Amino acid sequence: MFSFEWVWVFAALPIPVLCRWLLPTLSSQSQSLTVPFHLSSELSAPATNNKTHIFSQLVLWVIWILFLTAAARPQWLGDPITVPSEGREMILAVDLSGSMQIEDMELNGRTVDRLTMVKSVLSDFVERRVGDRLGLILFADTAYLQAPMTFDRKTVFTLLQEAVIGLIGEKTAIGDAIGLAVKRFRNKEESNNVLVLLTDGQNTAGNISPEEANQLAIEQNVKIYTIGIGADSLRVSSLFGSRQVNPSRDLDEKLLSELAKSTGGQYFRAHNAQELETIYTLLDQLEPIEGDGQTYRPLHSLFLYPLLAALALLFLLSLSQVYWLGMRNVK
Repeated sequence: MFSFEWVWVFAALPIPVLCRWLLPTLSSQSQSLTVPFHLSSELSAPATNNKTHIFSQLVLWVIWILFLTAAARPQWLGDPITVPSEGREMILAVDLSGSMQIEDMELNGRTVDRLTMVKSVLSDFVERRVGDRLGLILFADTAYLQAPMTFDRKTVFTLLQEAVIGLIGEKTAIGDAIGLAVKRFRNKEESNNVLVLLTDGQNTAGNISPEEANQLAIEQNVKIYTIGIGADSLRVSSLFGSRQVNPSRDLDEKLLSELAKSTGGQYFRAHNAQELETIYTLLDQLEPIEGDGQTYRPLHSLFLYPLLAALALLFLLSLSQVYWLGMRNVK
């Protein structure tokens, strides 16, 4: 919404007219010696083209109006933005181990690997978390914080899309991922601390065991939602023909269930993209987006635009007067 902070400044609009009426009339000779050259078109009218004189007067009025507009402090109020006063802290921990490249997922009618499916569905979930502070942890041989806690969902989305398998090894450090998340939550006791952990395997690496990390999560009131990724059946080809295999045989569902149950969370199993989308929708219900908050409207000051326009017109008018004076002297 457009507005003026000091709209009363426009009361000064008739000042030039009042000055012309109230100030004593000076002689043409004294005027030509004391007033700026850009007004010479008015004071030596007999020697100046009448159309040029009128045009100069109009430009001077436009300049005066622009100066008043700048002085009135024009501003633009943006759309209301709500910032939660006590928001939810949520960290997404995504497995980048070698098994995440198994192509047993179907997405939009085509077969893709597990990480591609997770990126696609998780991106929609991130976009819906308006008002939550999100963080992103990637883990394989170890865990590292890819995105610190932020309201900038676009950045979290971008960093998630840039994640690649093998970036930090081929194994699975579930304990390190939980431990790192608890560390980031440690100074956020006033918020709901939620960890969403997605993996397709079992703990095979790391400096801290999942049980030890789980105990830390319980002590720090971190709620863990675990999601097991991977299909139960996959047909593979070999020299002896095709056969059915279980690509998720290494998934430690018992561990993931214990991690979730002991912290007040829940374990989910995602065999395909549709189930994963359903899980994220359920998470929206289990951890609803913060509703209360403070609303503000971003303010953008616009006074610079009329000010620069006025100065530009004044400069051009001065150049034109210099030009016409030079032409008269030549004649």
